[in-house]
Amino acid sequence: MIKSELVQKIAEKNPHLYHRDIERIVNTVLDEIINALKDGDRVELRGFGAFSAKARNARTGRNPRTGESVEVVAKRVPFFKTGKELRERLNDGPDAKG
Repeated sequence: MIKSELVQKIAEKNPHLYHRDIERIVNTVLDEIINALKDGDRVELRGFGAFSAKARNARTGRNPRTGESVEVVAKRVPFFKTGKELRERLNDGPDAKG
C-alpha cells in the first residue's frame, strides 16, 4: 500500500472528513515520526510496533560489479520492530497461512 491508498482508505471510512484534511493528517504523522527519529527518539505505536534509528559504523565494502574496495561512511538507518498485536494478527488471523 502506498500513501495515497492509505489516504483513500481513511477517506472511505470517514466520509465526513475532507480528503485534503486526511492527507494533511497522514503527512503530519509521518513527518513527526521522521523528526523524532532525526532527534534520536524512539516512536512506539502500541500494538503496531516501534520505530528507531540504529547507527552503522563506517566500513570498507566492495563494489559487486568490479570487486573494487569502497569506503562506506558511518550513518544512521531506520529500524522497525513489530508489536505483539501486529505479529499475532499476522500469524493467527483468519488470513494467516501456516
